[in-house]
Amino acid sequence: PFITLNGKSKEAMDFYARVLPETKITRMDFYKESPDFSEVEEELVLYGALSIKGAEVFFLDMQEQYPSPEPTWAHSIYLDCDTEQEFDQIFAALSETGSVMMGPESVGNIRKCAWITDKFGITWQPVWE
Repeated sequence: PFITLNGKSKEAMDFYARVLPETKITRMDFYKESPDFSEVEEELVLYGALSIKGAEVFFLDMQEQYPSPEPTWAHSIYLDCDTEQEFDQIFAALSETGSVMMGPESVGNIRKCAWITDKFGITWQPVWE
């Protein structure tokens, strides 16, 4: 996945690294560090990479003159949870300041699943099978 945000990438990456298990920031470059964008003063992320359970998710902040459209729940990030405790931890962290669209509930052979749009507008689907 490649996520574009309007000035919130650093905050989002820091949040995800703090609340999602097995998640770490692997790269965070800022516009102001690049000679091509040295006039940009804010801490806008030019290239960000986050590893979530070994899967890379990339981030980019759009500059004010090229705003990113608002994220939509039609696109979501699936999180395969190894345990119920892991599911509950993820659900609690994302829903605390986000919006729960569904769950947690069981569906078919899935023990627990949910659909949560977090405070950054990114939608997640944690699943414990």
